[in-house]
Amino acid sequence: MRYFEWYIIMIANPEGGPLRTVAVSLSITALLAVSAVAQTTAPMNVAAQEALVKQYCAGCHNDRLKSGGFSFAKLDLAHVDQHAEQAEKVITKLRSGMMPPAGLPRPERAVLNNFAASMEYSIDLAATKNPNPGRPALHRLNRTEYANSVRDLLNLNIDAEGMLPADDMSHGFDNMAEVLNMSPTLMDSYIKAAGKVARLAVGDARMQPVVETYHLGQSFSQMRHVEGAPMGTRGGLAIVHNFPADGEYIIKATLHFTTNTWLFGATGKGEQVEVAVNGERVALFDVNPLMKVDDDLRTKPVRIKAGPQMVSVAFVRKHDGPLQDFVMPNERSLGNIYQGQDPGLTSLPHVRDVGINGPYNISGVSDSPSREKIFVCRPAAGADEVPCAKKILAALAKQAYRETPGDAAIEELMTSYQKGRNQGDFDSGIRMALQTVLAHPSFVFRFERTPQGVAPGATYRISDLELAARLSYFLWSSAPDNDLLTLATQNKLHEPLTLEKQVRRMLADPKADALAHNFAGEWLYLRNLKDLQPDLYIYPNSDENLFHSMRREAELFFLAFLREDRGMAEMLTANFTFVDERLAKHYGLANVMGNDFRRVTFDDPNRFGLLGKGAVLSVTSFANRTSPVVRGKWILEQIMGVSAPVPPPNVPPLKENAEGSKPKSVRERLEEHRTNEPCASCHKIMDPLGFSLENFDAVGAWRTTDLGYPIDPSGQVYDGTKVNGAVSLRNALMTRQDMFIRGLTVKLLTYGLGRGVDYYDMPVVRAIDRDAAKNNYKLSNVVLGIVKSLPFQMRKAEEPASASSNAAQGNN
Repeated sequence: MRYFEWYIIMIANPEGGPLRTVAVSLSITALLAVSAVAQTTAPMNVAAQEALVKQYCAGCHNDRLKSGGFSFAKLDLAHVDQHAEQAEKVITKLRSGMMPPAGLPRPERAVLNNFAASMEYSIDLAATKNPNPGRPALHRLNRTEYANSVRDLLNLNIDAEGMLPADDMSHGFDNMAEVLNMSPTLMDSYIKAAGKVARLAVGDARMQPVVETYHLGQSFSQMRHVEGAPMGTRGGLAIVHNFPADGEYIIKATLHFTTNTWLFGATGKGEQVEVAVNGERVALFDVNPLMKVDDDLRTKPVRIKAGPQMVSVAFVRKHDGPLQDFVMPNERSLGNIYQGQDPGLTSLPHVRDVGINGPYNISGVSDSPSREKIFVCRPAAGADEVPCAKKILAALAKQAYRETPGDAAIEELMTSYQKGRNQGDFDSGIRMALQTVLAHPSFVFRFERTPQGVAPGATYRISDLELAARLSYFLWSSAPDNDLLTLATQNKLHEPLTLEKQVRRMLADPKADALAHNFAGEWLYLRNLKDLQPDLYIYPNSDENLFHSMRREAELFFLAFLREDRGMAEMLTANFTFVDERLAKHYGLANVMGNDFRRVTFDDPNRFGLLGKGAVLSVTSFANRTSPVVRGKWILEQIMGVSAPVPPPNVPPLKENAEGSKPKSVRERLEEHRTNEPCASCHKIMDPLGFSLENFDAVGAWRTTDLGYPIDPSGQVYDGTKVNGAVSLRNALMTRQDMFIRGLTVKLLTYGLGRGVDYYDMPVVRAIDRDAAKNNYKLSNVVLGIVKSLPFQMRKAEEPASASSNAAQGNN
């Protein structure tokens, strides 16, 4: 095997005890990470396995019935490694408790676990002899990675969502190489984005005025102070805007109107709008109750320097107490669009959008964080321009291309520089070359090239520069920094001690927040929060502000496990969380004031862990009700790592309560729905899990009744365990915490590799978890295990197109 050789030392117990396998790598330490292949109990011999299958499994899983599409007749238990794909499915069913089905005879859990462990042992042992790291496809930067790479390259924060289209998702994530394709339309978007980013970073004293508009939706409550706006204001918008040049800009704001085209909040008297730049007032407007839809509040030209500046448009706060004549005003302050015209209510106006128009009368381009990063030199005379340009572009290209650029790459950029220089000045040349960098394939794509001499289908170690890119986009969703690139250039990064030191450094860096924002954001469905629109009349206190707080709570919760070296299983049981005033009010927590998040401890065990998080409970509900089915499916897939049953075609939707009829609870309607057998088989697996959380409504608030009916959270989950609410469900899940840990490891490995984890990766997953078990399954240890693993550090060379193994490997 190229680059390394494994020596397997087998120690067999003559009494039939456990076998222990120690894998020793001579030149790449622990890449396969299977050194802990072992069993704590005596492995079940083949005869015992066959007897168990015959007694408990073969009655359904045979060639005649093929229940679940599977027959044990096709699985040779004496050579289970030759049927690893099928065996891994069996292992998951056994360890999760889904098989044999509840109500049918089944042996003790220890017996089933030993059966599963015996199959795992055979598969893992075979994997040491024939490791398969897989072959990820060519990886294009998704728009999050593009924005973060620009940020670190140029000290410039950009709105990638406004420049690039949304990325497709696969395996639950949007960084999967297999769907990050490049079309002509998408290529055009990247080219346009490169031009805009280059202009913002370098500045442009010749640019024509443009208008950038920022919007606020109707679900955003504007009753409180907005972070970034001056104190003493409420609502509105505060944004950091990148100004391309020193010049004059016109800032305008429009307000929300009712559907009858009347100003919302027209009955509010004396309202004023303040416009501020970096906290300094530049304009103050009196709100005219007779405004029309087309009217706006427009400043006189304001002179502003180039670079990022904080711009805010907010209302001067006139009251310290409640702002409406309600005992308890709704949080969703724009929910009732007619409220502003009711003379009995004291309503307030709300900002709809803010536009920044300019620049006019440009006087130059001041230094900015981006320009300071770019211009590492300045030509003192004409003869200095070319050497200085080469120095600037070489530094940019090294970080952007994630390797030291060759002469040909520098010449390509110098050609672009000269073209821009001919049209303007030195800065124009650098701007043109920077645009080339940002649209270049070496920036937009992460190339991993097969070394010369590697045979088709052979396994080889990726270069240290490629390892640096894998590592940085895994932990930071961004390009490698100078420390990583330096070590990679010296070919030292792959050394185990050096690599571990770098991983721990990177996890401690604030850029590792990307793991919470991106990985946890997709693993826990947090990104779906922005699209929620709960029924206003049922949930009048749910708004965009609340969902933003919910997302930040879940991110901070995940980061606590990363930064505090906590065990992963505690994610299900932790009694702490992070809240601001808005979320604390939603949870019924006292003495939390302001927009800052702080750590709190729950007294109510129903709120412990992930299952009590408002974000999780909200994204697994519908606009007008909870959904035990969606919640049950989420628990199966995101917590237990088990694929939920696929519904049969043409399944009718759940009947909603008809207007004028006696309403039925969700439980009653679901019981009617699953009277049909095609529905019952799936629902009996998912529904009891979801019903256990039924005391939480569709926006995660605690309740005891639904439509006047007492909540019944009882049920029996798929392994036969009886549950009766969130606490008992959590206790039941904790009895199978190994499934949660394994499932989370699979998700992290999927995200880190940028490809789906397949059956041939499961030996590595188990090895990572076994190694992490020595330290209580700390999240950082699992991350480190992934980085040290065979699929993360190695790659399989492309095989001939006719090879049948291509289809099996996928990811080619």
